[in-house]
Amino acid sequence: MSGRSTQSIAAFVLLVLGCFIVPATPVSGQAPAATAPSSKAKPWVVPRTADGKPDLQGNWTNETQTPLERMGAQGTTLTDAQATAIEQRAQLVEEIRDQPSDPNRLAPPKGGGTGGFSAPGQKSFIEIISEAAGGAVGGYNGFWLDPGLSVIRIDGVARSSIVIDPPNGRLPALTDAGKKRLAEIAARGKKFGEFDHPEMRPLSDRCLLSFGSNAGPPMLPNYFYNNNYTIVQTKGHVMILTEMNHDARIIRLGAKEHAPANLRSWFGDSIGRWEGDTLVVETTNIHPMQLEQTSILWAYRGASENLRVTERFTRTGPDTLKYRFTMEDPVTFTAPFTGELPFNRLDEMVYEYACHEGNHAMTNILSGERSKEREAAKKPRQ
Repeated sequence: MSGRSTQSIAAFVLLVLGCFIVPATPVSGQAPAATAPSSKAKPWVVPRTADGKPDLQGNWTNETQTPLERMGAQGTTLTDAQATAIEQRAQLVEEIRDQPSDPNRLAPPKGGGTGGFSAPGQKSFIEIISEAAGGAVGGYNGFWLDPGLSVIRIDGVARSSIVIDPPNGRLPALTDAGKKRLAEIAARGKKFGEFDHPEMRPLSDRCLLSFGSNAGPPMLPNYFYNNNYTIVQTKGHVMILTEMNHDARIIRLGAKEHAPANLRSWFGDSIGRWEGDTLVVETTNIHPMQLEQTSILWAYRGASENLRVTERFTRTGPDTLKYRFTMEDPVTFTAPFTGELPFNRLDEMVYEYACHEGNHAMTNILSGERSKEREAAKKPRQ
């Protein structure tokens, strides 16, 4: 995969110094009193497009240290001390990962080793999934990882999870039908070896979708890197570009009906409407292979074709956009569930991800497995 798709562009500010001429004060009078500058800043006003709608356009990021589901027995919110501890831990891990490699280090053990991203102390869930993703042989080194260093804060209050309903911060239990579907997905995956052919590899290996639900819906952080978005508005459409991998969601504003049920595309069919200053988007018809994603980086967990996702986008400040989603699938989940997180303005360019252009992994994965099979065939059977 290619690396980070953002690079900082330095901003140049020209400061013009004004010259003030102080006239001589007449003997018979006094100089006029200087007007004190106002101490009150102008209140922020929601920017609007030419047709009067809130302007959501620009580059945004939803990177965060906050997990989708709440961990342990934490409460809904975090204390300042808890939030600070998480963020300091994230900073420590980043500093350790960015240290230069020792050119005289020993070769790794045969088959690889663990702990390449370790830092002293208890590991965060991001550290755990980073190591799990790379396995014993390792994945990306620290240079490429950019999960974000901050926890989610809504109205200044730190949150312990993206999911806010159910109140325990976790996805609801699966129905019997949902459990059956999950078992069927697992059984299909065992019919072949995971390296038997390209179709058995994850969607991210095939450069079809991200290794998490970046483009959504719902649009969630992947906790690795490149959690960036570009939003463009017209009077009739909103486009959300996610360069992870290279996905553009087109939201039809004011449409009355969804596409026929048999037309199922990546990211589904999205219809939008304005409720006051909030953009409300309802999505159905999500591609079956997308719904079958069951890892902790996705919220589908094998959801059915009946899934409906409702998203709400609200500008809450010059540099923030509040994103809220609700997922409803009574066939799969015993209750709907809702999550919330901020999108923060990204004052950087977003560059093309170009997954396939530099991705030799698929060929290497499959050829490596064929090599193992050839070696195994040479050994006498017991």
